[in-house]
Parts: sequence; C-alpha cells; structure tokens
Amino acid sequence: MVLSRSKEKDSHTLELRWQEPHDPLPVRLIRGAHRSAPMTNHLGSPPWIATGPVGQPFHFCTHVRRLLEDIVARTQEFKHIHVPQLLVGTLQARNGRAHGLQARVTPLRFPHGELQRRRRNANFQVQRYFLGDHEFLYVMTFCLPRFQNQDFDDKLITLFHELYHIGPEFNGDLRRHQGRCQLHTRSQRHYDKHMAGLAREYLAGHPNPDLHAFLRLDFAQLLHRHGAVAGIAVPRPKMIPLTS
Repeated sequence: MVLSRSKEKDSHTLELRWQEPHDPLPVRLIRGAHRSAPMTNHLGSPPWIATGPVGQPFHFCTHVRRLLEDIVARTQEFKHIHVPQLLVGTLQARNGRAHGLQARVTPLRFPHGELQRRRRNANFQVQRYFLGDHEFLYVMTFCLPRFQNQDFDDKLITLFHELYHIGPEFNGDLRRHQGRCQLHTRSQRHYDKHMAGLAREYLAGHPNPDLHAFLRLDFAQLLHRHGAVAGIAVPRPKMIPLTS
C-alpha cells in the first residue's frame, strides 16, 4: 500500500477525476482516538484472527470492499448492487465519542437517477466521480475510529444498513420508502431488525471468516497489530449550480 495525497481538486467542478498511477485516489492515515493508553492485554488481539501481514499498514477500504462483494453475492436483496461502482472511503472522527456518525452512503444522482435538478429557479448537478474512465455512482464513507470500535454485530449490521440504502435500480439514487420517512421507513426499530436479520442470514451461510475477521478487532488492536490504519479520503460530493 502506498500512502498518497491526490492533487488538489477544484471543489466546484462538475467532475472529480483521479487517474492511476500519477493521480490516484488519496489514501491517508487514520488517527486513533485521544484517550489514555489501553491495557497491553487488550491490544494483544488473538493471532488466529487474520487481518493481513503483521507490521504492514492495514488498508481499511480494501478489506471493506472485499467484504461488501461477498455480502452482495450472497444476499438476494442486494443482487442489484454493482460493488465496483461504490467508492469506499473513510472519514477521521473529530472526537473519541462512541455515539455519532458511523457510516453513510452519499448518492451521486438526484431522485430517479437524474443527473440534474432544478431548485429555487436554478439548475444543479451532483458532482461526478471518476477513476480513469470508471464512474462511481455512490460514495460509502466510514467514520474511523468510531465505526471500528463498535461490537462485531453492530459493525456488520451497519454494513447491511448502508447497502440497503442503495436504490433497487442502482441508478445513483437512494432507496426511497413511502411517507415522510423515505430513507428508514416509519419504524426505525423495524428497519434495524430487518438489517439484523439479513446479517444473521449472511453469517448462517458460512462465508469465509477471513473476509470479516477485521470486524472482530477494535481500532486500537488494528493499529497495534499493523502499525498504521489507512483509508481512501475524498471530499463529500457537492451540488454544483449550472450557469445558463
């Protein structure tokens, strides 16, 4: 893994483009939470939990992407998702609090997959993200170290939660439900219960444990084992006003 900082992008351009190998997606180190030093026996994670070579930086986004590919392949409700068009990224948590943003999915299209939308007498377009000629339709961002410090079950359910937000037509829009609560339905409890059920079904299918092994460690354990945790860090997509 090579840490990189992509060239500064114009935050108001209609398209953000990266190109391997000279202008790759930016990969940055994630800092741990500011807290007193944990106990040594806590950091000594079980050696049978496979997370990659000890002493080499842990690339969080690579591991998440591999797991997402397996979840999508094994879960009927996610058959419409094309993982290569998900840009998996990370966000540095501003504090060490357990509560707050864990992850989010940002669509790169307006409702119904539209590229442009009219608001307040002006036309807007969502920024488009490309790696070479490959276009992404969604940005899935994980807030670290907060996400990694959840329990294993909560981390896995969070992954299902974010995947379920992706629209069934996979057109860059989110899944929308009837009523005012378009994203989570009228019952957050029912929504969370459904995600937990999907996660249990996935584990019942006996997937390769190495794919989700990293979810069994917290951020401090990953950092202690690998020396560094890194992830892709791209700006959050903006709505850009179009000039007439």
